[in-house]
Amino acid sequence: MTDIINSNGATQLKSVVERIERLEEDRKAVAADLKEVYAEAKGNGYDVKTIRAVVKRRAADARKLQEQEALFDIYWGAVNGELFPE
Repeated sequence: MTDIINSNGATQLKSVVERIERLEEDRKAVAADLKEVYAEAKGNGYDVKTIRAVVKRRAADARKLQEQEALFDIYWGAVNGELFPE
Protein backbone atom coordinates (compact mmCIF):
# COMPACT_ATOMS: atom_id res chain seq x y z
CA MET A 1 0.00 0.00 0.00
CA THR A 2 2.82 2.42 0.80
CA ASP A 3 4.22 1.71 -2.68
CA ILE A 4 1.33 3.66 -4.17
CA ILE A 5 2.42 7.00 -2.66
CA ASN A 6 5.97 8.11 -3.34
CA SER A 7 7.76 10.94 -1.57
CA ASN A 8 6.32 13.61 -3.86
CA GLY A 9 2.86 12.11 -3.57
CA ALA A 10 3.06 12.07 0.20
CA THR A 11 4.13 15.71 0.27
CA GLN A 12 1.32 16.68 -2.08
CA LEU A 13 -1.23 14.68 -0.09
CA LYS A 14 -0.11 16.29 3.15
CA SER A 15 -0.45 19.72 1.55
CA VAL A 16 -3.96 18.93 0.34
CA VAL A 17 -5.04 17.66 3.76
CA GLU A 18 -3.57 20.72 5.51
CA ARG A 19 -5.37 23.07 3.08
CA ILE A 20 -8.65 21.25 3.71
CA GLU A 21 -8.11 21.52 7.46
CA ARG A 22 -7.51 25.28 7.18
CA LEU A 23 -10.61 25.71 5.04
CA GLU A 24 -12.66 23.71 7.56
CA GLU A 25 -11.41 26.04 10.29
CA ASP A 26 -12.37 29.03 8.15
CA ARG A 27 -15.82 27.53 7.55
CA LYS A 28 -16.33 27.10 11.30
CA ALA A 29 -15.29 30.71 11.90
CA VAL A 30 -17.65 31.98 9.20
CA ALA A 31 -20.48 29.84 10.60
CA ALA A 32 -19.87 31.31 14.04
CA ASP A 33 -19.89 34.83 12.56
CA LEU A 34 -23.16 34.13 10.74
CA LYS A 35 -24.73 32.76 13.90
CA GLU A 36 -23.70 35.93 15.72
CA VAL A 37 -25.18 38.21 13.03
CA TYR A 38 -28.46 36.27 12.99
CA ALA A 39 -28.58 36.46 16.80
CA GLU A 40 -28.02 40.21 16.58
CA ALA A 41 -30.83 40.53 14.04
CA LYS A 42 -33.14 38.49 16.28
CA GLY A 43 -32.16 40.66 19.23
CA ASN A 44 -33.18 43.70 17.20
CA GLY A 45 -36.62 42.21 16.63
CA TYR A 46 -36.18 40.82 13.11
CA ASP A 47 -37.54 37.43 12.09
CA VAL A 48 -34.48 35.29 11.33
CA LYS A 49 -36.40 32.80 9.21
CA THR A 50 -37.54 35.63 6.94
CA ILE A 51 -34.04 37.09 6.76
CA ARG A 52 -32.72 33.68 5.68
CA ALA A 53 -35.39 33.58 2.95
CA VAL A 54 -34.39 37.06 1.78
CA VAL A 55 -30.71 36.09 1.64
CA LYS A 56 -31.56 32.91 -0.26
CA ARG A 57 -33.69 34.81 -2.78
CA ARG A 58 -31.03 37.46 -3.35
CA ALA A 59 -28.52 34.71 -4.13
CA ALA A 60 -30.89 32.87 -6.49
CA ASP A 61 -30.87 33.14 -10.26
CA ALA A 62 -33.55 35.71 -11.19
CA ARG A 63 -35.06 33.63 -14.01
CA LYS A 64 -35.28 30.48 -11.90
CA LEU A 65 -36.80 32.51 -9.07
CA GLN A 66 -39.48 33.88 -11.43
CA GLU A 67 -40.27 30.37 -12.63
CA GLN A 68 -40.52 29.14 -9.04
CA GLU A 69 -42.82 31.99 -8.06
CA ALA A 70 -45.03 31.42 -11.13
CA LEU A 71 -45.35 27.73 -10.28
CA PHE A 72 -46.09 28.60 -6.68
CA ASP A 73 -48.89 30.93 -7.80
CA ILE A 74 -50.37 28.22 -10.03
CA TYR A 75 -50.20 25.60 -7.28
CA TRP A 76 -51.57 28.04 -4.69
CA GLY A 77 -54.46 28.90 -6.94
CA ALA A 78 -55.22 25.25 -7.61
CA VAL A 79 -55.14 24.30 -3.95
CA ASN A 80 -57.35 27.23 -2.94
CA GLY A 81 -59.89 26.66 -5.70
CA GLU A 82 -58.99 29.88 -7.53
CA LEU A 83 -58.07 28.16 -10.81
CA PHE A 84 -60.81 25.56 -10.90
CA PRO A 85 -63.72 26.72 -8.79
CA GLU A 86 -66.00 23.92 -7.69
